[in-house]
Amino acid sequence: MGLWEKITGEFIDIIEWTEPSQNEVLSYRFTRYKNEIKNGAKLIVREGQAAAFVKEGQLADVKGPGTYTLDTKNMPILSTILGWKYGFESPFKAEVYFISTRQWTDQKWGTSNPVMVRDPEFGPVRLRAFGSYAFKVTDPATFLRELVATDPSFEAYEVTAQFRNAIVSRFVDVLGSSRIPMLDLAGNYEKVSKLALEKISPELAKMGISLTQFFVENVSLPPEVEAALDKRSQMGILGNLDQYAKFQSAEAIRDAANNPGGVAGLGAGIGAGVAIGGQMGSVLAGAAGAPGVVTPGNTQPYGAPPPLPTGAQYFAAIGGAQAGPFDTAGLQAQLAAGKLTRTTLVWKQGMSGWTAAADVAELAPLFAHLPPPLPT
Repeated sequence: MGLWEKITGEFIDIIEWTEPSQNEVLSYRFTRYKNEIKNGAKLIVREGQAAAFVKEGQLADVKGPGTYTLDTKNMPILSTILGWKYGFESPFKAEVYFISTRQWTDQKWGTSNPVMVRDPEFGPVRLRAFGSYAFKVTDPATFLRELVATDPSFEAYEVTAQFRNAIVSRFVDVLGSSRIPMLDLAGNYEKVSKLALEKISPELAKMGISLTQFFVENVSLPPEVEAALDKRSQMGILGNLDQYAKFQSAEAIRDAANNPGGVAGLGAGIGAGVAIGGQMGSVLAGAAGAPGVVTPGNTQPYGAPPPLPTGAQYFAAIGGAQAGPFDTAGLQAQLAAGKLTRTTLVWKQGMSGWTAAADVAELAPLFAHLPPPLPT
C-alpha cells in the first residue's frame, strides 16, 4: 500500500450505507480504518435509515434521513463526549451504526405445537394457528441498546424467533379471552387480529420495534375433531328423518325389483329399508336432543346406548368368504339377491359347526316358497 492510499484510507470523507436488497439486514456497522472520521466528513442517511454514533461504548447521537457535515456545530453531543482540545481539526474516532427503519413485511408466525383453549360450545379443544405480520424499527436508540449491541451486521432472522414466541403467547391469551366459538372464528379473523395487535405491540416496543400489521390466516382443529364436525354437518343435511326412512324404503323396492328374486325379495327389501331408516332415525333424533331430554322418536335420554339387537345372528359362507352376521331379514335379502341358497353353509353362536342353511330348522321357512332341488 502506498503512502497516499494509506492516508486516504484513514480519512474517509463520505459515510453512507447502501442496503443490499437480497439481505434482511436490520443494522450495519460502517467499516473504516481505525474508526477514524475526518472533521467535515459527509454523512448520508437515506430514507428508511437512521445513523447512530457510538463513542467508547456510549450512544452519542442518532441522525435521521438527510445529509450532514460532521463537525462541532451540528454534533454537540458527540463533541462533548470527545472533548478534543484540537476542536476536531484532527480526525476523531467513533462507531457509526446504520439502522434500517423501513417496514419488514410478510413475516410468518405459527404455533409449533397445538395449544389448548376452552371453547364455549365444545369445551377444551386443541388448535393450531398461523398467519403473517409486519414490523419496523421506530426507536433506533432502544433497538441498538437492547438488540444490536456490538453486532457488526444484525439480521432479521436473529429476532424473528423471539418475535414468534411473543406473538404466539399473546395470541393464545387473546383467543381465550375473546370467548369466540370455534365455529364463528372464520368470520372474526379481523377482530381477533386487531385484538392481538394491541396485545403484542407493547412487548415489541420494549425492543424499539413497532408491530405495524398482524394477520390471522387460519385456525384449525385436530383431524379427528374436524371429522366429528363433518358428521354433525351430515346430520343437519339429512333434515326430516321420516322422509329419509321413506326414501330408504323406496330404494329397497327398486333394488328388489332389479334382483333375481324379484317380488319374492320385495318384502325383505322393504323390511330392511324401513329397519335401516328407523334405526338411523332413532340414533339421529337422540343425537339432536338435549342431554336428558326425550325427543320424538327417541324413547331414551340422550347419551343412553341403543337397545340390544333381537333375533339370531347368522354368519354365512358367501362367495368363498365369511359374511355377516345377518338377522332373518338380512338372510332373506341375501336369498332374494341370489347369494344365499339351500346349500350355503351358515353358523351362529351355539352351533357345533357350519351347516347347510336348508338343514337349520329356524331358517327352513326362508326356502318354503322355492321348489326342491331337481332329482339326480
